[in-house]
Amino acid sequence: MKLAEKRAIFRARRRRESAAGLSPELEAQIKALVAMPDEEIDTVDIPERTDWTGAQRGMFRPVKQQLTLRLDADLIAWFRKHPQGRGYQSRINQALREYVDRHED
Repeated sequence: MKLAEKRAIFRARRRRESAAGLSPELEAQIKALVAMPDEEIDTVDIPERTDWTGAQRGMFRPVKQQLTLRLDADLIAWFRKHPQGRGYQSRINQALREYVDRHED
């Protein structure tokens, strides 16, 4: 699966979860775009990017959602005690993402 397809699916899932539900028409449009080869997608209205300095392949930032989550105190203490360049919340997020990636269908 191409990165663009993964992003489209991710965005569609996020919209489905965050919105009160997609209309059947929009759902059909998303499914059609995901199924289309890249060459067939009309990108005429998107300005061409000519400066790619500093771009990193495969990097995108998913939308974050603030929530209250109760975790065991020893887990929080461990993540706070073992700094690795990022904050403990980012590292907990990364640990959860790695778990999901390993267990995804």
